[in-house]
Amino acid sequence: MLPGPTNVFGGTFSMGIALIITVLQIVRVPNLKVGTVLLGCAFLYDIFWVFVSKWWFHESVMIVVARGDKSGEDGIPVLLKIPRMFDPWGGYSVIGFGDIILPGLVVAFSLRYDWMTKKSLRAGYFVWAMTAYGLGLLVTYVALNLMDGHGQPALLYIVPFTLGTIITLGKKRGDLKTLWTRGEPERPCPHVQLQPLEQKE
Repeated sequence: MLPGPTNVFGGTFSMGIALIITVLQIVRVPNLKVGTVLLGCAFLYDIFWVFVSKWWFHESVMIVVARGDKSGEDGIPVLLKIPRMFDPWGGYSVIGFGDIILPGLVVAFSLRYDWMTKKSLRAGYFVWAMTAYGLGLLVTYVALNLMDGHGQPALLYIVPFTLGTIITLGKKRGDLKTLWTRGEPERPCPHVQLQPLEQKE
């Protein structure tokens, strides 16, 4: 019997969301350089195992593992299954935890930077990064439908949108050097007390 939407959004789904939130709270990206390297490696990894692995193994390893085709199970517990709204056959769309957590680390970094610099929502980076992530995810699902349901590496679309937006805005606003290296605004050392200048008599 196929699980219905109530089962999908039950315990397993809730545990997955809780795990994602916990990781995003604990793990922190110190600067944009580390975030770029992390997402760049994940970008290449995703493309390799979805597309390139077909040439060596005659099928996409990532898709087989995600669906659990060879195990007889209902898929490995590192992805979220979301019922398709208008699918008369009750199909599912799946997204891996990595497609949420890895870009999420960079989005969380942008939020921390906005807090430390006391930027407004419009002048900050968080809202723009979240919007870019949403657009990347939307393009992923459009590509999925255009490819007749063949699996797509979500990071292929999400990474350029998310990183591209933050880097472009940072360069335009003059914050890119700070974002790239320090990851936080410069602050005076709290141990150094500035002495007031003596008034001339």
